[in-house]
Amino acid sequence: MIETERLVLRPWREDDILPFAEINRDKDVMEYLPKCLSLEETEQFYNRIIAEHDSYGYGLYAVEAKSDGSFIGYVGFHHFDFDAEFSPGVEIGWRLARKFWCQGYATEAAKACLDYAKQHRLFNEIYSFTTVCNHRSERVMQKIGMEQLGFFSHPALPIGHKLKPHVLYKLNLCHNIEMEIYS
Repeated sequence: MIETERLVLRPWREDDILPFAEINRDKDVMEYLPKCLSLEETEQFYNRIIAEHDSYGYGLYAVEAKSDGSFIGYVGFHHFDFDAEFSPGVEIGWRLARKFWCQGYATEAAKACLDYAKQHRLFNEIYSFTTVCNHRSERVMQKIGMEQLGFFSHPALPIGHKLKPHVLYKLNLCHNIEMEIYS
Protein backbone atom coordinates (compact mmCIF):
# COMPACT_ATOMS: atom_id res chain seq x y z
CA MET A 1 0.00 0.00 0.00
CA ILE A 2 0.99 3.58 -0.64
CA GLU A 3 -0.42 6.25 1.66
CA THR A 4 -0.67 10.00 1.33
CA GLU A 5 -2.19 12.57 3.63
CA ARG A 6 -5.70 11.97 2.22
CA LEU A 7 -5.48 8.74 0.21
CA VAL A 8 -4.67 5.05 0.32
CA LEU A 9 -3.43 3.38 -2.86
CA ARG A 10 -3.98 -0.30 -2.42
CA PRO A 11 -4.45 -3.63 -4.19
CA TRP A 12 -7.78 -4.10 -5.94
CA ARG A 13 -10.67 -6.03 -4.42
CA GLU A 14 -13.65 -7.58 -6.14
CA ASP A 15 -15.96 -5.10 -4.39
CA ASP A 16 -14.20 -2.32 -6.37
CA ILE A 17 -15.71 -3.60 -9.63
CA LEU A 18 -19.17 -2.00 -9.29
CA PRO A 19 -17.96 1.50 -8.30
CA PHE A 20 -15.27 1.17 -11.00
CA ALA A 21 -17.99 0.33 -13.52
CA GLU A 22 -19.88 3.48 -12.47
CA ILE A 23 -16.76 5.56 -13.17
CA ASN A 24 -16.28 3.85 -16.55
CA ARG A 25 -19.91 4.55 -17.53
CA ASP A 26 -19.69 8.27 -16.75
CA LYS A 27 -19.57 10.24 -20.01
CA ASP A 28 -17.67 13.11 -18.39
CA VAL A 29 -14.97 10.79 -17.00
CA MET A 30 -14.66 8.97 -20.33
CA GLU A 31 -14.84 12.11 -22.50
CA TYR A 32 -11.25 11.78 -23.71
CA LEU A 33 -11.32 8.00 -24.11
CA PRO A 34 -12.81 6.16 -27.10
CA LYS A 35 -15.99 5.03 -25.29
CA CYS A 36 -17.72 4.34 -22.01
CA LEU A 37 -17.29 0.80 -20.73
CA SER A 38 -19.98 -1.74 -19.94
CA LEU A 39 -19.88 -3.81 -16.75
CA GLU A 40 -18.40 -6.71 -18.72
CA GLU A 41 -15.70 -4.46 -20.21
CA THR A 42 -14.94 -3.07 -16.74
CA GLU A 43 -14.57 -6.63 -15.40
CA GLN A 44 -12.16 -7.43 -18.25
CA PHE A 45 -10.18 -4.26 -17.48
CA TYR A 46 -10.13 -5.20 -13.78
CA ASN A 47 -8.74 -8.64 -14.70
CA ARG A 48 -6.00 -7.04 -16.85
CA ILE A 49 -5.07 -4.76 -13.94
CA ILE A 50 -4.81 -7.76 -11.58
CA ALA A 51 -2.74 -9.69 -14.14
CA GLU A 52 -0.34 -6.77 -14.55
CA HIS A 53 0.10 -6.51 -10.77
CA ASP A 54 0.79 -10.26 -10.66
CA SER A 55 3.36 -9.98 -13.48
CA TYR A 56 5.28 -6.91 -12.30
CA GLY A 57 4.47 -6.44 -8.62
CA TYR A 58 3.01 -2.99 -9.33
CA GLY A 59 0.46 -1.40 -11.63
CA LEU A 60 -2.70 0.65 -11.43
CA TYR A 61 -3.65 0.99 -7.76
CA ALA A 62 -7.16 1.25 -6.41
CA VAL A 63 -7.46 4.62 -4.65
CA GLU A 64 -9.65 5.21 -1.64
CA ALA A 65 -10.27 8.30 0.42
CA LYS A 66 -8.94 8.00 3.98
CA SER A 67 -11.84 10.09 5.26
CA ASP A 68 -14.48 7.44 4.58
CA GLY A 69 -12.78 4.52 2.80
CA SER A 70 -14.67 5.13 -0.44
CA PHE A 71 -13.23 3.88 -3.74
CA ILE A 72 -12.53 6.95 -5.89
CA GLY A 73 -10.73 5.44 -8.90
CA TYR A 74 -7.22 4.43 -9.84
CA VAL A 75 -3.73 5.91 -10.16
CA GLY A 76 -0.58 4.06 -11.05
CA PHE A 77 1.51 2.35 -13.67
CA HIS A 78 0.75 0.48 -16.86
CA HIS A 79 3.08 -1.25 -19.32
CA PHE A 80 2.25 -0.26 -22.88
CA ASP A 81 3.43 -1.74 -26.14
CA PHE A 82 1.93 -0.14 -29.21
CA ASP A 83 3.40 1.07 -32.46
CA ALA A 84 5.16 4.30 -31.47
CA GLU A 85 8.75 5.52 -31.41
CA PHE A 86 8.83 5.58 -27.58
CA SER A 87 7.18 2.17 -27.11
CA PRO A 88 7.36 -0.16 -25.24
CA GLY A 89 7.37 1.61 -21.92
CA VAL A 90 5.65 2.31 -18.65
CA GLU A 91 3.05 5.03 -18.27
CA ILE A 92 1.59 6.69 -15.23
CA GLY A 93 -2.12 7.28 -15.45
CA TRP A 94 -5.24 8.04 -13.45
CA ARG A 95 -9.00 7.85 -13.61
CA LEU A 96 -11.08 9.26 -10.78
CA ALA A 97 -14.80 9.55 -10.23
CA ARG A 98 -16.01 12.99 -11.33
CA LYS A 99 -17.03 14.09 -7.83
CA PHE A 100 -13.35 13.81 -6.79
CA TRP A 101 -11.99 16.05 -9.55
CA CYS A 102 -10.40 19.46 -8.90
CA GLN A 103 -9.32 18.53 -5.37
CA GLY A 104 -5.71 17.60 -6.11
CA TYR A 105 -6.24 13.86 -5.61
CA ALA A 106 -4.77 12.77 -8.98
CA THR A 107 -1.66 14.89 -8.42
CA GLU A 108 -1.27 13.74 -4.80
CA ALA A 109 -1.60 10.06 -5.71
CA ALA A 110 0.60 10.32 -8.83
CA LYS A 111 3.40 12.01 -6.84
CA ALA A 112 3.20 9.23 -4.25
CA CYS A 113 3.40 6.61 -7.03
CA LEU A 114 6.47 8.29 -8.50
CA ASP A 115 8.12 8.42 -5.06
CA TYR A 116 7.38 4.71 -4.64
CA ALA A 117 8.85 3.92 -8.07
CA LYS A 118 12.02 5.90 -7.27
CA GLN A 119 12.46 4.31 -3.83
CA HIS A 120 12.01 0.80 -5.21
CA ARG A 121 13.84 1.50 -8.49
CA LEU A 122 11.02 -0.02 -10.51
CA PHE A 123 12.04 1.57 -13.83
CA ASN A 124 14.27 4.36 -15.12
CA GLU A 125 11.75 6.42 -17.04
CA ILE A 126 8.02 6.87 -17.20
CA TYR A 127 5.66 8.34 -19.77
CA SER A 128 2.22 9.82 -19.70
CA PHE A 129 0.04 10.75 -22.62
CA THR A 130 -3.44 11.92 -23.40
CA THR A 131 -5.42 13.40 -26.23
CA VAL A 132 -4.40 17.00 -26.92
CA CYS A 133 -7.75 18.38 -25.73
CA ASN A 134 -7.52 16.79 -22.25
CA HIS A 135 -6.02 19.78 -20.47
CA ARG A 136 -6.93 18.53 -16.97
CA SER A 137 -4.78 15.41 -17.32
CA GLU A 138 -2.02 17.33 -19.02
CA ARG A 139 -1.96 19.74 -16.08
CA VAL A 140 -1.46 16.80 -13.68
CA MET A 141 1.49 15.67 -15.82
CA GLN A 142 3.02 19.12 -15.45
CA LYS A 143 2.35 19.28 -11.69
CA ILE A 144 4.14 15.97 -11.09
CA GLY A 145 7.25 17.24 -12.86
CA MET A 146 6.95 15.59 -16.25
CA GLU A 147 8.42 17.24 -19.35
CA GLN A 148 6.51 17.50 -22.61
CA LEU A 149 8.31 15.62 -25.39
CA GLY A 150 5.91 16.46 -28.18
CA PHE A 151 2.94 14.97 -29.96
CA PHE A 152 2.03 11.69 -31.63
CA SER A 153 -0.93 10.04 -33.30
CA HIS A 154 -2.23 7.21 -31.12
CA PRO A 155 -2.01 4.05 -33.26
CA ALA A 156 -5.01 2.37 -31.59
CA LEU A 157 -7.39 5.02 -32.96
CA PRO A 158 -8.46 5.27 -36.61
CA ILE A 159 -7.26 8.05 -38.89
CA GLY A 160 -9.51 11.07 -38.51
CA HIS A 161 -10.70 10.14 -35.00
CA LYS A 162 -10.98 13.31 -32.90
CA LEU A 163 -8.94 11.73 -30.06
CA LYS A 164 -6.07 10.46 -32.25
CA PRO A 165 -3.71 13.46 -31.71
CA HIS A 166 -1.94 12.95 -28.37
CA VAL A 167 0.52 14.91 -26.26
CA LEU A 168 3.45 12.96 -24.77
CA TYR A 169 5.23 13.60 -21.47
CA LYS A 170 8.21 11.85 -19.88
CA LEU A 171 10.06 11.82 -16.57
CA ASN A 172 13.49 10.27 -16.01
CA LEU A 173 13.51 8.61 -12.62
CA CYS A 174 17.10 7.33 -12.56
CA HIS A 175 18.43 10.88 -12.98
CA ASN A 176 16.51 11.88 -9.88
CA ILE A 177 17.89 8.88 -7.99
CA GLU A 178 21.45 9.81 -8.97
CA MET A 179 20.85 13.40 -7.84
CA GLU A 180 19.70 12.15 -4.43
CA ILE A 181 22.78 9.92 -4.07
CA TYR A 182 25.19 12.76 -4.78
CA SER A 183 23.45 15.44 -2.75
